[in-house]
Amino acid sequence: MNNNKIAVGLDIGTTKIVAIVGQRNEHGKLEILGMGRAKSLGVHRGVVNNITQTIDSIKKAVAEAEKAANYKIKDVTVGIAGQHIRSLQHSDYISRPNFEDVIDDTDLERLKEQVHKLVMLPGEEIIHVLPQEYKVDSQTEIIEPRGFHGSRLEANFHVVVGQISLIRNIARCVKEAGLNLIGITLEPLASSDAVLSQEEKEAGVALIDIGGGTTDIAIFKDNIIRHTAVIPFGGNVITDDIKTGCSIIERQAEILKVKYGSAWPSENKEIEVISIPGLHGRDPKEITVKKLSQIIHARIEEIISLAYLELRNYGCEEQKKKLIAGIVMTGGGAKLKHLRQLTEYTTGMDVRIGYCNEHLASGQPGELASPEYATAIGLLMTGLDNLQIEPEKKEKIIPTNEETPQQSVIQESNKKVTKIKKEEKVASKPNKEKKKSIFSTFQEKFIKYINDTE
Repeated sequence: MNNNKIAVGLDIGTTKIVAIVGQRNEHGKLEILGMGRAKSLGVHRGVVNNITQTIDSIKKAVAEAEKAANYKIKDVTVGIAGQHIRSLQHSDYISRPNFEDVIDDTDLERLKEQVHKLVMLPGEEIIHVLPQEYKVDSQTEIIEPRGFHGSRLEANFHVVVGQISLIRNIARCVKEAGLNLIGITLEPLASSDAVLSQEEKEAGVALIDIGGGTTDIAIFKDNIIRHTAVIPFGGNVITDDIKTGCSIIERQAEILKVKYGSAWPSENKEIEVISIPGLHGRDPKEITVKKLSQIIHARIEEIISLAYLELRNYGCEEQKKKLIAGIVMTGGGAKLKHLRQLTEYTTGMDVRIGYCNEHLASGQPGELASPEYATAIGLLMTGLDNLQIEPEKKEKIIPTNEETPQQSVIQESNKKVTKIKKEEKVASKPNKEKKKSIFSTFQEKFIKYINDTE
């Protein structure tokens, strides 16, 4: 077993915390070595509100994963989400002094750095700037502007913004749990890696991830993420509605939702009755399946309507922005019966439930393909992808064998040439890394900040 190729995805959710240890086999498929799961006690709607409880939950999930995998977990890749994440569209431009020079990476970076200087609300920070389409002078709808001549370079950007203090709280919990944070990414993007195909991202698709505390939305078109949003409602709100509507405790409400719940009330369920044990010798309660479905239907329809509003805000009804691949639903809430049918009825779009089967090696436990583990699987994939980049970095940094005196003279005489080559590599490297992970710039700055504040 090659430890260098083992990664760990840590999903810190509102309902549960999941740690998954895995590696890729010779066919590029995921082999899950171990998984740990613990109830999330200190997170509310994707935001840490009790650091001590969150640390304890992380430790429990990690300890269970270590035992199952027989592997000591040190490095983890973590997702960020929550209602504090928001996005906005912004257009900006730069003027180029010499229009005869072709546009290169320097121009693109200068344009993106200009967007990073936007003034945000207090406490907010730009997480990443995602270019959509470029315009060079009067020529529009340019996807790849490198190599063009022009005096004015303009672009539309999708800007992702978050409360940096809340993200730091998650990082602190990870470090206090004795773990090393080596990767961080938006959870909707991690989920999209696990359940969406390249063809769907090319054709246009909306990912709706219904978690415990929030519903995350990510829209892709032409293999570019076009829109992100977070709705502050998830599966826990449905559970609370059942608890209030049926006058039962939370644990019983969760069992009812999972075992008997449906997003679509059925007329012939009026006579089907569920008996719930009473508390401390009290008489049992009787609830009809139809009443249960009506309570669930009211809330899940609201969540779907809010998600569809985000799709319309993006412009999915326009011919140019039409989402040909429709909607893919994932997350724990996607397991609700008849959710696909209700979503199709509400939106008029094609809908499927997102499973992770495509990326898992044969012989893996069936539960791992469940939509509720999509984020954790996606974070594991991100961690493994980052491990493939690291050896390339080390290969360029580690010197070769010790030099002989003659070699030292040659090296000394060629110092300037070597320095120029290294600068060229450094200049070209960021662009390659950004193609692998659109959050790599923020990730490196943020992790450096965490390490510096130890």
